[in-house]
Amino acid sequence: MPTAPTIISKQLSIGPIKLDAPIVLAPMAGITNHSFRQICRELGAGLVVTELLSSHAIHYKNAKTFGMFDWTDSERPVSVQLFGGDPSLMAEAAMVAEEHGADIIDLNMGCWVPKVAKNGAGAALLKDVCLAADIVKAMVQAVKIPVTVKIRSGWDSKETTAIGFAQRAQDSGAAAIAVHARFASQGFTGRADWSVIRRVKDVVTIPVIGNGDIESAEDALRMLDETGCDGVMIGRAAVGNPWIFREIRALLDCRSAIDPPSLLERIDVALRHVKTLAADPNVGEERAVKEMRGQLPHYFKGFPGVTKLRSELVKFNLIDDIENFLHKAGSECR
Repeated sequence: MPTAPTIISKQLSIGPIKLDAPIVLAPMAGITNHSFRQICRELGAGLVVTELLSSHAIHYKNAKTFGMFDWTDSERPVSVQLFGGDPSLMAEAAMVAEEHGADIIDLNMGCWVPKVAKNGAGAALLKDVCLAADIVKAMVQAVKIPVTVKIRSGWDSKETTAIGFAQRAQDSGAAAIAVHARFASQGFTGRADWSVIRRVKDVVTIPVIGNGDIESAEDALRMLDETGCDGVMIGRAAVGNPWIFREIRALLDCRSAIDPPSLLERIDVALRHVKTLAADPNVGEERAVKEMRGQLPHYFKGFPGVTKLRSELVKFNLIDDIENFLHKAGSECR
């Protein structure tokens, strides 16, 4: 006899902070800046998270890192993700982020890239859960706002660390835990094993946010139903497609699937993305255009000529040229 579907909540609270939807934009290096976070928030994300920020860089007052303290009230609530392997430095960085107006502090235990992990930070903390718990505790004691943790299933398939560590994180004062259901050794390869999220949910009482292989609104609801998690986190699937948050909200509200964005809407949002990024005094037009060369084509995935569009966009250095090109391409497709 089939089991009854899970009753899915439309709200999620992290400590005293109530989200208006259980949908979180995942932190992504080079992507989740103010411009993109604002767009995702407006299109339905209940919580947005910054790029991962180094506790060492904050300690040494690195100007580029402080330039990434770029959130505004229009994004709230906003979570600041920090990485590092020293409890005192992480506590200090958490305090600095709080002083700059963060609503939530998140500990990165998911980043597997060598430049982070080789220094004992990010997913490398999965190899030393005692140290990781000490870091959580130090951060919790240092700030008044909620502290959350983003982890992977474990470092490699030899041990599913997430279940045991989730309990340690809760005992150390974490307000919620996000689980990317892949091992660090997998990177983004293979398939996410959502059963790990269910197992974490079974051993803690704090909210559990599921992450991994959510590529559509239907996937998000399926994860909520299959794992019983309290919220979902969307990463790569939101790049060039921030409308995924709007689509998930529609299904959560028991509405039928909504129409995908038109080509004109895609062009408008893509241009707003690069223009808002360029308006940041810490970025400027030249850097914004360079950073967006890899992201803009994602807005037009599935449309005819996207390969040609990608090859053309890398040639431009000015936003006006991008705007003229996109509007011309859009008129030719209609």
